[in-house]
Amino acid sequence: MTPDQMRDASLIDLFRLEAEAQKQVLDTGLLILERDPGNAGQLEACMRAAHSLKGAARIVGLDNGVQVAHAMEDLLVAAQEGLLRLLPDHIDALLQGSDLLLRIGQAQQDDEVQARVESLTARLQMLLGNAVPALRTQPDNSTLLPQQSAEPRQPEAAGAQPAEMPGEERNSRVLRVSAERFDHLIDLSGKSLVEFQRTKPLNESLHRLKRQQESARRTLETLREYLLGTDLDATAQALFTESRNLLLECQQQLQAHQELFDDFVWYGGQRTQQLYDLALASRMRPFADVLTGQTRMLRDLGRSLGKQVRLEIEGENTQVDRDVLERLEAPLTHLLRNAVDHGIEPPALRARKGKAEEGVVQLRARHHAGMLVLEVADDGAGIDLERVGQAVIKRRFATAEQVEQMTEEELLAFLFLPGFSMSQQVTEVSGRGVGLDVVQHEIRRMRGNVRLLQSPDQGCLFHLELPLTLSVVRALVVSIGGEAYAFPLAQIERMLRLPRSAIVQLEGRQHFWLEDEHVGLISAAQLLQCSEKQSNEDSIPIVLIRDREQYHGLAVEAFLGEFTLVLMPLDARLSKVRDVAAGALLHDGTPVLILDVDDLLNSVGKLLGDGHLERVDHAGNVRQAVSKRVLVVDDSLTVRELERKLLLSRGYQVAVAVDGMDGWNALRAEPFDLLITDIDMPRMDGIELVTQVRQDPRLRSLPVMVVSYKDREEDRRRGLEAGADYYLAKASFHDEALLDAVQTLIGEARE
Repeated sequence: MTPDQMRDASLIDLFRLEAEAQKQVLDTGLLILERDPGNAGQLEACMRAAHSLKGAARIVGLDNGVQVAHAMEDLLVAAQEGLLRLLPDHIDALLQGSDLLLRIGQAQQDDEVQARVESLTARLQMLLGNAVPALRTQPDNSTLLPQQSAEPRQPEAAGAQPAEMPGEERNSRVLRVSAERFDHLIDLSGKSLVEFQRTKPLNESLHRLKRQQESARRTLETLREYLLGTDLDATAQALFTESRNLLLECQQQLQAHQELFDDFVWYGGQRTQQLYDLALASRMRPFADVLTGQTRMLRDLGRSLGKQVRLEIEGENTQVDRDVLERLEAPLTHLLRNAVDHGIEPPALRARKGKAEEGVVQLRARHHAGMLVLEVADDGAGIDLERVGQAVIKRRFATAEQVEQMTEEELLAFLFLPGFSMSQQVTEVSGRGVGLDVVQHEIRRMRGNVRLLQSPDQGCLFHLELPLTLSVVRALVVSIGGEAYAFPLAQIERMLRLPRSAIVQLEGRQHFWLEDEHVGLISAAQLLQCSEKQSNEDSIPIVLIRDREQYHGLAVEAFLGEFTLVLMPLDARLSKVRDVAAGALLHDGTPVLILDVDDLLNSVGKLLGDGHLERVDHAGNVRQAVSKRVLVVDDSLTVRELERKLLLSRGYQVAVAVDGMDGWNALRAEPFDLLITDIDMPRMDGIELVTQVRQDPRLRSLPVMVVSYKDREEDRRRGLEAGADYYLAKASFHDEALLDAVQTLIGEARE
């Protein structure tokens, strides 16, 4: 809430803000007190939070809030005075009071809220009375406990913390800035950093100019020495001397400006880098921000399932981008709930196994190689691989023979499939098969990856790797089709150089062997539908990507290096560009497209399904040069043959069809790069054929040219509206017009 909004806010709005802040203090402290009831610091923090909420509720006029907070405060003060020891029942009631206070501040007062207030207040008083009989009933809202007879404490700030904060944190000022404005600031700082890199080539050109001037000076000195023995008139001598002096003056000025510019480039580069780093650091938040409520959620879930669970957290202060934190909450909640429901055993079973009755879920966060690494581990039962195999067979994902041959990693991969669940029944917690697939989908959307490891009777470990920020990506930049493309490092398995001799042919596809596993080879240029440059190098640069348990090797032209790129979202008017996630600029200003690896994997699947893979040629890292295929559909024998011979003369492969129906059958049976069709034909006319092509998912991107005797504007419009890319009237038909149109649509016959 901004200062202006704070000024205009109503008292109930201010109470709601304080209730949210104090609830965090209460939840954190109460969960610690459940394990350590004698923790004086946490008892004091919780009592002060309840006291502050009581005072705030009284000011706002929320009598229900005063009643609940007062009952909570009585119980906590009794624990402070040593009159009772906090038990799980006490913690349950106090946590319910924390929830109810927040609801009182957020909802309109009604009979349901009033009933819950009365019920909870009675329960709190009963718990207090059972432990301290002298305090079993009180006639009014005043308490007889010693601390409450003193002057009420001043209400705490909304962000009160259980422990004293360091002086630097306590004294720092906080400025609220809208997310949009802050994102714009980061975008500008990133662009400034890239733009400033352009001074480096300019600086290098000034150094070249300096060297050229020095070379000119030496040449002039040589000329002077050569002319010393000759007779020069006074005018020529004066011009020569003046030229020499001017050159020396230019050198001195350039030297001075060069030194100044060197300093400017150095300090300016440092400042722009610092500005950018500081802007990025300002987006960072401690990992603890995403943990709000997670400890409480695990504790409540465990109690509802009859299990004892403790959450241990390491790396709470690990810095993470706020956007990553926001999107991380849902998958993290899935994993934690999954650990309690599927991993941790009931206390009796754990005791029989020789384990502590209380299960432990560990959440660890750290930075590693420029990435955020998260590990969610439990000390539960692990995963029953036999049950996983039975579920795979039952759902007909694989046969029993195939399951027998699967490795543990391959079996565990099925757990991430949509709709796959190991629960025997559907409950509020699990059984619907919407857990791990949601986790994997969201992690991949953040350009990260997730792996599952397990040990029988020792538990499971989920290993997540994510970028520290979504504004910047560390990427491998490669050349494909002569253009720069970037693969996010977190989404590729590895990069390698493959000798041409290592390529083998298996089941009609090119493969290579990597660590006793064959990997399919695919041309990245074919995936991105761009021409590939020829290369005579002895090895082929390969980027290895992974789709669940299957690897794919993408052949690229060259590795350009590893770069930190500032993401530049594509214009919204472009909608979703296939295989592309965003754009960026290299340090020299070169534009680069950042590839969407998940989208690339979908494109690989479609390419394999169509069976139209082009070879990566052994003779050079290029695709096999195959002539493009054109289908000519016309009921006139003369026109068909004329067009066929013209196209053959330019190197295209040509097939012909006698009418629209014949052409439609040919299109469905064979791949073509271009369709040329007449309009008036028997059985199926050209307009209907074009319409069918545009409605077919496999053919809708096929370029289409209409060649017809009809040259009226309405005929041309009708053909183009049906989906044709080019309309050529036979009245103006000549050889070059047809060939130029074909080249415009699909390029040369061989590329």
